[in-house]
Amino acid sequence: MNLKMKLTWALGLACALGSPLALAQTYPTKPLRWIVPSTPGDGSDITGRLIAERLSRELGQPVLIDNKPGAGGVLGSELTAKAAPDGYTMIVGNAGSHGVNAGIYSKLNYDVVKDFVPVAMICTTPNVMVVSPNTKVKTVAEFVAYAKANPGKVNYASGGVGSSAHLSAELFKSMSGADMTHIPYKGSAPAVAGVLSDEVQVMIGNLPPWSAQIKAGKVQALAVTTAQRHHSLPDTPALAESLPGFETIAWFGVLAPAGTPKAVVTRINALVNQALEQPEVKARLATLACDPAPSTPEAFATRVTTDVARWKKLAAERNIRAD
Repeated sequence: MNLKMKLTWALGLACALGSPLALAQTYPTKPLRWIVPSTPGDGSDITGRLIAERLSRELGQPVLIDNKPGAGGVLGSELTAKAAPDGYTMIVGNAGSHGVNAGIYSKLNYDVVKDFVPVAMICTTPNVMVVSPNTKVKTVAEFVAYAKANPGKVNYASGGVGSSAHLSAELFKSMSGADMTHIPYKGSAPAVAGVLSDEVQVMIGNLPPWSAQIKAGKVQALAVTTAQRHHSLPDTPALAESLPGFETIAWFGVLAPAGTPKAVVTRINALVNQALEQPEVKARLATLACDPAPSTPEAFATRVTTDVARWKKLAAERNIRAD
């Protein structure tokens, strides 16, 4: 092979290796890091670990969960936004970290929309309104009456300022007139513990961490936040039955830093969607009352931008600020 042919061959190989097809075929060559912007036991953590385990098998490289709780998801989100956009660092985001936070923080060091590329939805779930064991109410109407009769004495829990539980409760306050004080915890797992131990009286939080507690009869579920009753709790009313128009939906999904190669986004999206079709994954999500939500990156992006606009509006109306 003469020099000209060697150079031509080398150039062609380089171009091939740099092509999206070649990248998709060779990626990944090392472990992936999926940041979870919350504590273990949170909805992002539970669903993220479930899908990461499945993808580890499919990719031939471990997908490692890295819990980075703090500031309602801000810490983990900032770490992801500033990571190299090479497909090896992603975040298991949620409606709080990639929706609510855009409305309540004025000085984020990243843009919730511009600095991320939505990769794949995992699942959606209602928030559920639960009351502590010693709060002797059985319905939403009874709770509203109880809160109004005890001004300054009713506290509600959330997994942190800016979480979907925080904004869901503020929307409830706005629509019902109930008097409640926010007690933010460092993640939904300690918030759940706070309700179970009667440190706080109520929480409107993601359903997955509450499913087992509700089924065990440890707390009273007053309502779900979907527009209609949810199939996992058919006897539990929707809040909209008491407060027409009330609706909040929690979601969990994988996002990557902006600039991540499209070939990587496309591959991870396909693998997540495939995982969501597997009977064992469906069964596990069913126990969490989280409905599989396979989608395209584009459809996921639309959900993020829609959520951001909605929560910005509510935060402005209620003057909710985290900074």
